[in-house]
Amino acid sequence: MHVFLRRLFLVLFVAGMFLLGWFSNSAFSELSKAQFPLSSAAPEKPSPSDWIKPEQIHVFQDKVVIDVENPSWAMFTDTNSMDPVFDAEANTIEITPKDPTQIKIGDIISYKSELCDCIVVHRVIGKGVDEKGFYFIVKGDNNPVKDPEKVRFEQIVGVVVGVIY
Repeated sequence: MHVFLRRLFLVLFVAGMFLLGWFSNSAFSELSKAQFPLSSAAPEKPSPSDWIKPEQIHVFQDKVVIDVENPSWAMFTDTNSMDPVFDAEANTIEITPKDPTQIKIGDIISYKSELCDCIVVHRVIGKGVDEKGFYFIVKGDNNPVKDPEKVRFEQIVGVVVGVIY
């Protein structure tokens, strides 16, 4: 009888531990859903287009080769306008678009600003056509407002296709 009670106690103990684990997992799971519900995921934002296809990227042990026509390399001044995507220490690779229809909302472009006689690198947040032709509305990711000018295709220096940190 003593052995039977010992085994019964062991079975009840193991079953109790199992149930305790199951209940705590259920409770944690519900708490986790309440704190991090799937429906509160950040809304989708336009991302840059896929300018470079996988077959254009060749990774070797000692180098990376990207097959693009007329690439250029850019560095930045410390304006913080594109934080956290890139800052003064980052480098980018840009290519020159052939026509305005290639540039999509979400792309990051560099353009010659008519307001500051400088090159600005910001994200395209809108585009349209008016009596002067194609234009783009741009904004620095870290800026509270869009840039004050319509950017014309003729002003565009390049489209950022890579960021190197």
